[in-house]
Amino acid sequence: MPYEPLEEKRIYVRAEALADRVWELVIKWEWFPKRTFGAQWVESTDSVGANIAEGGGRFHPADVRNFLYHARGSLRESKYWLRRGRARSLITDQEFAEIDCEIEQLSREVNESINYQNTRARSDSAKRKAT
Repeated sequence: MPYEPLEEKRIYVRAEALADRVWELVIKWEWFPKRTFGAQWVESTDSVGANIAEGGGRFHPADVRNFLYHARGSLRESKYWLRRGRARSLITDQEFAEIDCEIEQLSREVNESINYQNTRARSDSAKRKAT
C-alpha cells in the first residue's frame, strides 16, 4: 500500500474544510458574538483537525486512538456551538443543515478510525503473543 501523506487523507481534508467553513461564517459577525461565541466555535472545530494531525504523527494504536477520542470530543463541542448558533439566529437553517451533515459524516469517519486502531492494537497484541 503506497504511503499517503496525512494532509491528503479524507478525514484530515474533511476536518480542514469544516474548520474553514466555520471560520468563514464567524469572521463576518459583529464583535460581541464573534468574541463570546465564535471564538469558541472556531477553536473547537480547529481542534478536530489538530488532534487528527497529532494522532497521525503517533505510532502506537493507543496513542493514535487517544487523539482520535479528543477529535471526537471536539466534534461534539462543535455541534453544541452549531446548535447555539442556530438558536441565536447567527446562522441560517441551511448553514445549520450543511454543517450538521458535515459534522456527522466526520464523526462517522473518526469512529471508523478509532475502530481501525482497536483492530490494529488487537492484531499487534496477537502477534506478540504468538512469538
